[in-house]
Amino acid sequence: QVQLVESGGGLVQTGGSLRLSCAASGRTLGGYVVGWFRQAPGKERAFVAEFNWSSSSIIYADSVKGRFTISRDNAKNTLYLQMNSLKPEDTAVYYCAARDIRWTNFNSWGQGTQVTVSS
Repeated sequence: QVQLVESGGGLVQTGGSLRLSCAASGRTLGGYVVGWFRQAPGKERAFVAEFNWSSSSIIYADSVKGRFTISRDNAKNTLYLQMNSLKPEDTAVYYCAARDIRWTNFNSWGQGTQVTVSS
């Protein structure tokens, strides 16, 4: 099973940017889909974006399209989430997760990183 560690969260003002990293270990990510999710206080965890490591296809939630961008570094086995034009409603704990492309459920999760956007 793959292990995931997120980093890069922090406090930023409205309109600012942050880049989150999701470093994977335990195996390479070929054949996996790696996703970003977030959970705001008092809310359910929500899908943000996902990246298919084999096909390079990307899916974004409507709420982040045009503002967030996924990229990867194969050599580092790391997925990034570049977040621009941040809004207070983007405040949440951000998690990365991985699943085998044959499965629908994400079964490997990181510990999360806090993103706070001040107004």
